[in-house]
Amino acid sequence: MPVTVSNTPNPNALKFSVGVDVGGPVTHAAGSDPDDPMAAELLGIDGVTSMFGTADFITLSKTPDASWDTIAAAATDILERYFD
Repeated sequence: MPVTVSNTPNPNALKFSVGVDVGGPVTHAAGSDPDDPMAAELLGIDGVTSMFGTADFITLSKTPDASWDTIAAAATDILERYFD
């Protein structure tokens, strides 16, 4: 299933809709050691500070100086692997 990326009111957060239930609600912060391999991969993207998942989407937050272009591409690749 293709991942749809949407802006949020927060310029440092993007919503990644995957079209299927992701479980949750669940929140992980950078520096934590989540048991979920997908969360660990998302948090491993340079600049990502946290992830939140519920319903059919994941929201990622980033540092103000990080690039959404880089983060969104990497996150989309990860999510498409897990929710294909």
